[in-house]
Formats: sequence, C-alpha cells, structure tokens
Amino acid sequence: MKRFIATRLRAWADSPRRKPLIVRGARQVGKTHSIRELGEDRFQELAVLDLERDRGRHRIFEDDSDPGRILSELRVVLDKQLVPGKSLLFLDEIQSCPRAIMALRYLYEEVPDLHVVAAGSLLDFALEEISFPVGRVQFLDMGPLVFAEFLQAVGKERSAAVVLDGPAPLGDSIHKALLDDLREYFFVGGMPEAVLAYAGKRSIRDSREVHRELCDSYRQDFAKYAPRTDPYCLDAVFAGTARNVGRQVKYTNLAEGYTGPKIKRAFELLEKARVVNRVPAANPSGLPLGASSSPRRFKALMVDIGLMQHLRGIPLDLEYSRANLLNIHEGDMAEQFVGQEMLSAQGSGLFYWARQAKSSAAEVDYLAVIDGAIIPVEVKSGPSGRLRSMHRLLNSDSNCEKGYVFSTAHFAELPDERLTFIPLYHAFQATRPTG
Repeated sequence: MKRFIATRLRAWADSPRRKPLIVRGARQVGKTHSIRELGEDRFQELAVLDLERDRGRHRIFEDDSDPGRILSELRVVLDKQLVPGKSLLFLDEIQSCPRAIMALRYLYEEVPDLHVVAAGSLLDFALEEISFPVGRVQFLDMGPLVFAEFLQAVGKERSAAVVLDGPAPLGDSIHKALLDDLREYFFVGGMPEAVLAYAGKRSIRDSREVHRELCDSYRQDFAKYAPRTDPYCLDAVFAGTARNVGRQVKYTNLAEGYTGPKIKRAFELLEKARVVNRVPAANPSGLPLGASSSPRRFKALMVDIGLMQHLRGIPLDLEYSRANLLNIHEGDMAEQFVGQEMLSAQGSGLFYWARQAKSSAAEVDYLAVIDGAIIPVEVKSGPSGRLRSMHRLLNSDSNCEKGYVFSTAHFAELPDERLTFIPLYHAFQATRPTG
C-alpha cells in the first residue's frame, strides 16, 4: 500500500546532508514495510538486520564502536556488500540493542556516504539507557494511514485525489460519498493490517478482529515495561485514555484503584511507546506553541481511531448507523479523527487552547500551525453562532486571524466571522503546511 512517508524517505536518501535516519512509531504502523520498499526501489542492495529477532547479532555492536569492524562483520553475517551510495543498511527493531544506536554516530562520522536507516517502536525506553548521539542522527515519525492513504489502499484513487486537492466546494453526490467512506474509516482506522483485512471483503468485522489482536499485542508489550510500573495499571490506563479522548485529562479518571502518581507514570510510559499522544494546552500568542504549553493541562489522543473504538467497546450496529458522523460516540470519534489527521499533517506536536475562568471557561479543540500562521480548529456540527469559544479566541488574540471549523457540512467561507467551514474528510490536507 502507498504511504506518504515514502516521499520523505526518498528525500532523505537523496539529501547531500543526510545522516543516519531513525524512523519512530508505535508497533505495526508500517515502518518496516516502508523502509524495505525504499531499499528495493531506490538502491541496488538492501541489507536488513532485525535486532529483536537476531539477538545473537548484538555482539557485533557490543565489542566496540569501530565502524570498520562493524561493517566487516555485517558483510559476512548478512552476505551483503554494503557499498556506500549503492546499499541501504536497515537496522530493524534497533531499540532491542542500545549499543547499535550508539554505533550510528560512528557510522555517520567515518562512513558518511553509507545510507543507514533504523526503526523501532520502543525507542524512548532504549534512549534512557545510553549516551545518545545528539546531532549525529535524524528522526522521522510514522503513524497509521491517514484517510487519503486508506482510500488509496482500498482502491478509491479518485476519491483520494479529491481529498488531497484540499478544501473546495463539491457537489452533493461527491460530498455524501466521501462522508460514507469516512464512516468506514472511523471504524476500520489506519493500522495497515486492519485496513488490509477490511479491503479484502469490505468487512468491518474482520478489521475489528485485527484491532483485538493488535491491542492484545500491545498488552503483551506492557510486560516489557516492568519493573517500571504495574502492567495491570498500564492496561487500565490504556483503555481509560480511549474513553477520555476529547476531555482534559485527570489521571484519577483514567483508572480506578490506583494512585494518581502511579497512573501518571503509566500514562507517560504509554506515551513513550507512542500508543497515546499528549495534546497540551498552549497560548497562541506566539511560536513555537510548545514554549507556552502547560505540562499539567492536556488532552490525549489514541494512536489510531480504530483501536480507540475497540478499546471503548463501541457497539458497531448502534454507532455505525448514526446519521451524523459527529454524533458517533458523543462526538469523540470525530475529535480523535481530526487530531490524528493533524498529527500526521503537522509533523510535530499538537496543542489546544483553554481558558479557565469562573463563569467564562472556554476551549478550542486544536491549534494548527500552517506556514507560520496559528489557526484555531474546532470540530463542530452546529452553526457558527454556537462557536462561542472560537469567537472569543479570534477576538482576543491578534495572532489568530482566522479559524477552521471541521464538520459534515459543505465547504463554506464566512469572511465576516473569519471562519472557514471545512468537511471532515479534508482535515489532513487543510492543516498540512505547504512548504
């Protein structure tokens, strides 16, 4: 299946300022497939070492960090030539061998023309154990398929092209068809295996079985976090976060029977594993938004909307039949969707705006940064007159010149109110920087 990350991988491979690349992301989002595809399409030779499966190969990196010796041994054990400029060396599941991460620095310094890429799903845990080669590697984050990639994967190339063309007035039939496709995505999600299961028979139930298997595999990973925290607490917080998407997080609401500090630790570990995403409150008074973000006030998103609905135990027959996508499970599915699309589009952290004041509390779902402009984003079904928080922010902060409202309505611009109504299915392209 086509992934948009392929363009960025090729740009890395062709860059004269290239450094060893680490592709990060949760398990099963497609990192290995995309990197193998790069190796097969762009290089004369692809050399792959899976450091989780071939743990006996760890000794190659543990004796010392001499790149000449490391490459000599890799040429023998992998039966590859490893020629700079012609070969791609792929170190998969590199988090299982922290010394291999350290070796990236010396490969960059002494063999800079060799293309080296690594991937891992629990990298943040490994980085705690080593002296990381700051400035000697590059990072690229990868998530599940966005809606346009999903459309391509199920054979709807023309629909994907319309979505990627960006917001514009569309006819009723096209608009309705895209909303129907988006309903499928809400329940299938973007995990590659779930998408493939759905694509075969167009069966959401088949994809839901994959969701169950993926969640079980994540739970098995929880044991790897010990003795960092209680795996039962991790499991509870995993499901609790799915139930609290769209709400400001209070740790005690995520799990019962555990202390706040223990729940906090569990959430942070899930965040490091990239199965949950923190969305802090920030002040749109200037860039970067992270400079004004609050470590205590934040919302959370799941890695994938399909996994979210599985963990919530959303009844398929009841929720799927709802006429308006914004009403599915109290609107939280739509907020997860827009946030998930924006995380991929923005390529960095995501934030929202909140003001806590007696009798005048206000909140805007997200803040997008597009080509240096800060644009508040709401996920709403009501008319513009009900967007009190959005209007309050636009009227009080000169840095926010306009706002986006994602809904199931047709595209519409309201210049007098400084608002643009955009169909949900354009969330990725509408918040994607043009540069």
